[in-house]
Amino acid sequence: MELYDGRPEHDEGRLPREMRTYDFLDSLGIPYKRTDHGPANNMEACNEIDAVLGVLICKNLFLCNRQKTSYYLLMMPGDKKFKTKELSGQIHSARLSFASPEDMLTYLDIEPGAVSIMGLMNDKDHVVQLLVDEDVLEGEYIGCHPCVCTSSLKMKTRDVIEKYLPATGHGYETVHLVGED
Repeated sequence: MELYDGRPEHDEGRLPREMRTYDFLDSLGIPYKRTDHGPANNMEACNEIDAVLGVLICKNLFLCNRQKTSYYLLMMPGDKKFKTKELSGQIHSARLSFASPEDMLTYLDIEPGAVSIMGLMNDKDHVVQLLVDEDVLEGEYIGCHPCVCTSSLKMKTRDVIEKYLPATGHGYETVHLVGED
């Protein structure tokens, strides 16, 4: 794996959703580093990607309530354990579960394995609420996928919060997750 500045030189073999991500970031003047890789199916692969980027890639979970009337995108450190009960109380939403792949595609234009904050640019109706663990906000950089699981990005947390989110029309709610047993 190599580390590149910005978008790929060519779009051959790349999905339109990935290229739209680069277009959007470039239009906002947000600099980013990129690496291309195979799908990260295990922690060893994720650790290799983290090492190339020099950042811990965020764990992004797409959740919903039982009635499927509220959808949430949770960003948390990749090495932290997720406990539904811990989050439910903070956002006052009982019975949280993982949203379906169909809902993921409908609202974020993302498929399983590629869930990322970058998908919020595709949520034009603002159906999805962003939840960010406070530890993510403390980091200088955020690592995420550009709407595909075969590339990863590194960008300044400040740029994501101050430029990217306002451009998508999304705010965020800070949550505190302990993630311990």
